[in-house]
Amino acid sequence: MSAKPHHDQPPRDGGANYPTREQVDGATADGSPTPADQAFDAETIDFSSGAGKVNAVEAELAAERDRNLRLRAELENVRTRTARELADQHRYAALPLVRDLLPALDNIDRAFEAATKAGESGPLIEGFRLVRQQIASVLQQHNVREIPALGEPFDPQFHAAILQQPSNDVPANHITLVAQPGYQIFDRVVRPSQVIVSSGPA
Repeated sequence: MSAKPHHDQPPRDGGANYPTREQVDGATADGSPTPADQAFDAETIDFSSGAGKVNAVEAELAAERDRNLRLRAELENVRTRTARELADQHRYAALPLVRDLLPALDNIDRAFEAATKAGESGPLIEGFRLVRQQIASVLQQHNVREIPALGEPFDPQFHAAILQQPSNDVPANHITLVAQPGYQIFDRVVRPSQVIVSSGPA
């Protein structure tokens, strides 16, 4: 009679590769999650944390792109403003010289007018006239021109009224006399014309 196998003995392969009932049911003997479940939960947490980090990085990149666009726009504005300022400096570079030169031109005009009224003539008067023409030509080459005034409507941007008097020949608010001519370089006034303005018929 053969001996019955003893059930308490472990299998010959040691049983190391066979899961226990508790492992099959997804829990250990004390009810805690298995190592496999714990690993799955850890992976889920890491995934959520990674998605949050991606969103944070994307938000930071969007903020940096916006900041970069603002800096580029500001730099372009600075370049435009600097170019305009340099162009104006070149355009009106002769303005200080013209301001210093105009009083000398006024004196030539006064001397020529006084000599003409006194009835003087000759090479000296002709020389004054030629010098005056030469100076006016140089000013025109630098885009300096006399402001139209006599008979024109009064414009405070270009004219400075020193007196207002009635006139039967000149309409009201029009210039009857130019006491001192004004000049402008391009569109900028070097000095306004000093004028007398009509107030209309007496």
